[in-house]
Amino acid sequence: MVPKIRRGGRTHGLLIYLYGPGKRDEHIDPHLVGSWDGFAPDPGRDTSADPDPKVTLARLTAALDLRVKQAGDRAPAKHVWHCSVRTDPGDRMLTDAEWNTVAQRLVAATGIAPEDDPDGCRWVAVRHADDHIHILATMVRGDLRRPRMNYDFKKAQAECRRIEQEWGLRRLNPGDGTGSKAPTSAERFKAERTGRPEPTRETLREAVRQAVAGAATEEEFFTRLREAGLRVKMRHAPSGDALGYNVALPGDRNRNGEPVWYPGSKLAPDLSLPKIRLRLADGTAERATPSAVGSRSDWSPPARERRSAAGIAEHAIILLGSGDDNAAAQLVGVGELLDAVAQTSPAATRAELAAAAREFERATRSHVRAERADTRAIRSAARGIIQAGSALGRGEDGGTTAMLVSTLVLVALAAAHWHSARGHAQQAHASRQTVEHLRAAYRQAAATPMRALRDQGCALPEAVRRTHEATIRAALPEQGLRADGTPTKTDALAATLAQAEQAGHDPKALLQRAIAMRELDTAEDVNDVLVWRLRRLAQLPAHPGEATPHPQAGTHQPTTSTNDRTSNRTAPTAAARPGSDPRTRPPRR
Repeated sequence: MVPKIRRGGRTHGLLIYLYGPGKRDEHIDPHLVGSWDGFAPDPGRDTSADPDPKVTLARLTAALDLRVKQAGDRAPAKHVWHCSVRTDPGDRMLTDAEWNTVAQRLVAATGIAPEDDPDGCRWVAVRHADDHIHILATMVRGDLRRPRMNYDFKKAQAECRRIEQEWGLRRLNPGDGTGSKAPTSAERFKAERTGRPEPTRETLREAVRQAVAGAATEEEFFTRLREAGLRVKMRHAPSGDALGYNVALPGDRNRNGEPVWYPGSKLAPDLSLPKIRLRLADGTAERATPSAVGSRSDWSPPARERRSAAGIAEHAIILLGSGDDNAAAQLVGVGELLDAVAQTSPAATRAELAAAAREFERATRSHVRAERADTRAIRSAARGIIQAGSALGRGEDGGTTAMLVSTLVLVALAAAHWHSARGHAQQAHASRQTVEHLRAAYRQAAATPMRALRDQGCALPEAVRRTHEATIRAALPEQGLRADGTPTKTDALAATLAQAEQAGHDPKALLQRAIAMRELDTAEDVNDVLVWRLRRLAQLPAHPGEATPHPQAGTHQPTTSTNDRTSNRTAPTAAARPGSDPRTRPPRR
């Protein structure tokens, strides 16, 4: 049950809309289901006093505005309180009597007309559809004072949650006031009328969010906005300093032919200019050269940056799993990383990744504030992905996309647990929805490279395959092999261990190190997670068709990979040193 509250200054105008046909003739049988005294005239059905509904509507307007007229100049300019209440599409249809009860409980809970208060405000509830009502109240009490209506929206939300529980309706997650402003009905109707796939507000919010992802400076942020095709207008103080910004879509105009501007703060609470400046002030680490982050020079820039980002994302999992409130800053960085990946991913995975980024946007905001916010590493990873450009959907680019998305699934799961532990129901739900989109994207990105790896595992010499299967069984006894000899999910893992050994690594030590990086209990497929961790740690190609580096004869390379070393400018990855547990080590900053 969703309440939406607005304020206005025209009682008669709102009643005309409520009793009219609607913008698309969607209003069916408009009628009163409740009023302040139970005897208000009903323009929809009351024809006993006058057959003309316009006359009855004028009588209802006069009755509602009586106290407003009596208060004179003491009445508020916007004296109309308008609350629409809608049930979920899956809920049963409520009767008129039940909607009357809903209206009475809401006006009492919000302070419009408290129970047993003869001086409560006048109100009516109009029903013109099966699934919702509109409550109209005039905000002057019988004693000509204004009602106490502090936090009316939160109180209405809380009362709706109680009604849902008592009546067996779908229970929605309670909000905390940190969500984005939803498009208005007028904005949705305009989008339908003009053929836009979504309201302008949502298009602009996503464009601004993508522009800030990994941006190093304010100037770069505004340059990205303009390059994305948005119109940008700055607001300046008398001193000339920028106070804020407005954005508009080209061609989106009002009835006077003027651009429809949206302030950043009205798109989302964290997209105001002051909030963006705070994010930029945390810094974006300077990009290191590819060799400095341990990437092979023969890989494309998108592949190198995705590998580096996967290691940094593993570190975010550790921070979120620590239960520290300072991990709230990591959520913002993860949101930027998702936006960066969505913008630069192949067409096959772009839609699911974009949906994941949109869902996770809600998970980035809560009332928890990090005292020590260091997001340089993860914002740097987002910046590197954007600067590297779009990745191809095949070869090493496609494989490293699967590698990174596999890690981001675990990050989103860690975010869901972090929010759930703090009672952030909406953010936890958004994180879980993000997981579903990321898993869909992963299945698309990983299909080809994982199939090739499984084929390679099946083609291993029998003795070699048995050796690596024994290593896997010893490290993961719950991941047993099937006795009938048919291909199993561990074929790709065995092939990866064989290639790591060929490259000079100790397979047992490398596997233990990958397992020690945590969060395997939340993985949908443990073997897939380990395959990508191993290939990143051992610097193996993400796509099996790529060449694998060979060590010099007679040498044995350590399991430590340069990809997991971090400069003093970036945060460390989640990889632990052999024999250590990353859960016992405080994160470096």
